[in-house]
Amino acid sequence: MDTKTGNNIGTLKVSAGVIVSIAETAAAETEGVAVGSDGRIAVSAGGPLTSKFISPVRVKLSADSAAIAVDIITESGYKAFEVAKAVQEHVKSSVQNMTGIAVSKVNVRITAIRSK
Repeated sequence: MDTKTGNNIGTLKVSAGVIVSIAETAAAETEGVAVGSDGRIAVSAGGPLTSKFISPVRVKLSADSAAIAVDIITESGYKAFEVAKAVQEHVKSSVQNMTGIAVSKVNVRITAIRSK
């Protein structure tokens, strides 16, 4: 699914995959969010392990906005509520600034706390 924005020059299409990538990066850059050795958001292994990476970010695009859901693991020693709030703000501003698409909401679910 793509979101189109019209202007005087033509149309601009931004795919949901691009928004997912921006949101993943923004969440991983947030202090207190656990990241893996590859720099991506750490994910909980809830099922059989596979070599395929399953993104902890989901995006629903509508005609005029995007709704984003992010699953994170927080590092111990950080206040989970504060980390989640920072992720919401950073993801929203990053997506809006980089794509020009309004973000209606960013839902954050903390799936685990990782000990240092």
